[in-house]
Amino acid sequence: MTTTGIKIILVEPAGPLNVGSTARVMKNFGLTQLILVNPQCDHIGAEAKLMAVRASDILESAIIVNSLPEALIGCKRAIATTGADHDWDAPLETPRDALPWLLEENAQPSALIFGREDRGLSNQELNYAQRFIRIPSSEEYSSLNLAMAVGVCCYELAQQATVSLHETDVAKNIPYLNQLAPVELVESYYQQLELLLLSIGYLFPHTAKSRMEKFRQLYNRTQLKNRELAMLRGILHQVQWALDKKNHAGD
Repeated sequence: MTTTGIKIILVEPAGPLNVGSTARVMKNFGLTQLILVNPQCDHIGAEAKLMAVRASDILESAIIVNSLPEALIGCKRAIATTGADHDWDAPLETPRDALPWLLEENAQPSALIFGREDRGLSNQELNYAQRFIRIPSSEEYSSLNLAMAVGVCCYELAQQATVSLHETDVAKNIPYLNQLAPVELVESYYQQLELLLLSIGYLFPHTAKSRMEKFRQLYNRTQLKNRELAMLRGILHQVQWALDKKNHAGD
């Protein structure tokens, strides 16, 4: 899965340093779509660019809108962040639990919404999201800086996207691993096996051909699959490594 279709929405941000830092952390973790709802600061001014460092392109391409509904146009899913307790049925989740929902197949474009630095999102604004997250923090000082909160969520999104991509790649490889191994790969394995058996004295040059025919017949009956062949070649590599290590230790 990818984060490219996820929009980071800041509602009425007041601090240019926060906006610049947000752009920087977004770029750190591969997110590029920044939407500012009625910003209360200069998002492309010197202070914002100072904090953005090499992410000024995200500031310059940021979309400015007048309302949250306008920012959410085209989005299929939206998660809002909040630090306040509410008397509704929807639970407050952690970023790790909720954010993978934005990465699911056919879920994008989607949005992650952050509120104002001083008072967050209003109840009316929270109503535009389907799920809600609170970043776990110390009870002694639970309030997080806006850019820090964005950074935590961007990190979690990037980590979840990496895990999902790995799982997808593994799933794609399963059919290949279960297929019969090609003749040329099996032949390469036979040659590797013969060289190893000669080196340890199990085979002798004058009997190697006949002995290897027995091995060929054995493996041909099993109809090796790619997964099985990979395992057998791995064993040979490990045995060869152990022999080389032992030989070097005796030098």
